[in-house]
Amino acid sequence: MPRRRLELTEEPEFQLICGDQGDGVYSIRLSRPGHPDWRMAAGDFLSFHEAMDIPYNLEINERDKTDMWEYYAGFSNDKPKHSYNDPYLRLGEPAVLVHSTTTENWDSIRGEGRLESWNTLKSRVALREHEPIGAALGDPEDFRDYIMFGSGTTGELIVSSKQKGRICTDPHIDYLTGARLYFDAALMARDGLLLRDGCHMKVRDRLLLEPYLIWAADWKAAGLSSPDSQPETFANLADREFSRRFKEYTLL
Repeated sequence: MPRRRLELTEEPEFQLICGDQGDGVYSIRLSRPGHPDWRMAAGDFLSFHEAMDIPYNLEINERDKTDMWEYYAGFSNDKPKHSYNDPYLRLGEPAVLVHSTTTENWDSIRGEGRLESWNTLKSRVALREHEPIGAALGDPEDFRDYIMFGSGTTGELIVSSKQKGRICTDPHIDYLTGARLYFDAALMARDGLLLRDGCHMKVRDRLLLEPYLIWAADWKAAGLSSPDSQPETFANLADREFSRRFKEYTLL
């Protein structure tokens, strides 16, 4: 299994950067000045990889490691304060998580009533593609066991990249919109489904739409005149409409 690496850096230009840095090692670079809670992210990285028995390198000095672990784990009645699968949302975590998909996939997801990971779909011959688009970014193979969630334009860029057959990170390049799915993160955490690895929030294998899906936005629901749009435009319009319809939820 590929080794992972966590590095704490003093570069202020970003919160975190993850991916293969060109040496075959999947890395997470955490910025101490740029990340609002680097200790929690580093703790989740350790907690998750220890639980999954995934080997890793930790490029954090001993002082920072001690500081991080005391902040993250603490200990009350011999139990750590936090874990990668805390059954609640922490301060600063999004109340709503987004997963984007193509129209074709959404039709299948809606019909079956669940989201499934790439490996789960592949195991029942429900996929034609040889590997997920994330392989081009150096994503480790075990990522295929998880359904990934996010916010902003990230999911739309993945859809755009899949359509183009290459990585495309430009949010202003035309693509064909699919469905933008909004999920209740607190319910997912409560039921022990929400996992954190220091970089991603994700669910293993499968996720039922009921009761976790709040809303699904297609081009019509977002107020577009056709399915043709750009990742940033569709994401912004759909998010705006979500906030209008579901005022009890706050999008980060």
